[in-house]
Amino acid sequence: MSGIIEVDNLSFGYSPGSTVLRDISFEVKPGTFLAIAGPNGAGKSTLLNLMCGALAPKSGAVRIDAAAMESYSSESLAAKVAVVRQEFVPIFGFSVIEMVLMARAPHFGTMGFESETDRRIVNDALEATDTARFASRALTSLSGGERQRVFIARALAQDSPVLLLDEPTNFLDLKHQVGIYDLLKAAQLEKGRTIVAVTHDINLASQYCDEILLLGADSSYRIGTTEAVLAPEQIRKVFGVDVFAGEVGQEKFFIPLGKFSKNSKQTGTAPGNN
Repeated sequence: MSGIIEVDNLSFGYSPGSTVLRDISFEVKPGTFLAIAGPNGAGKSTLLNLMCGALAPKSGAVRIDAAAMESYSSESLAAKVAVVRQEFVPIFGFSVIEMVLMARAPHFGTMGFESETDRRIVNDALEATDTARFASRALTSLSGGERQRVFIARALAQDSPVLLLDEPTNFLDLKHQVGIYDLLKAAQLEKGRTIVAVTHDINLASQYCDEILLLGADSSYRIGTTEAVLAPEQIRKVFGVDVFAGEVGQEKFFIPLGKFSKNSKQTGTAPGNN
């Protein structure tokens, strides 16, 4: 393998007799935007936690830049990988700018204090995520969506080559959902960041991501380009729901069809409208 992230025959279970993930192998090449999707309980967040060293595998290995995960200290790993959790409820009264500035700690000089460069990078990240106006407020005073954007700002300020995000648009309205994905895509294209995002929104994945890893509830998986993997029959197999697939220009979109949908018997692909 030659990816910046290598997952090799990875298996994991939360108890001796359980298996959440079984014999998963894939690589993420530098500068790739990968989505991880699948039904609830398929192991998406578990896989992300294994990829950042928060969990230890039952068998198999995760490598970052060809080095085994366990070979990294917490500080050296932070210089390689930034992580945004699905939800974090702060228990201390840090301000927004203090919380984001902490991400710069791996870059502080020998004196252990931030520089003007650190301050500039933090301010840029706050501006990019539309959170600069909250800079002096306590993190505990923000809504869930506002906090989520602050933690994405923190990940960007960490300036690591790899970003791992668990449901980065959780709690966000439509404007900020696309705004965050625009921001992540710009970080990929303009700064060469490698991005892995767990998501339930296969439409955002189709629009922004180069590749997608679909995890099944039965420990099956499929990885490939979004164009190759995201097809109605594959979505139906993994999620257990019929979808209507349509195209708008070059973009492909999927609409789940419920039991009482007027179009529930008319699944397929509609021609695009420009």
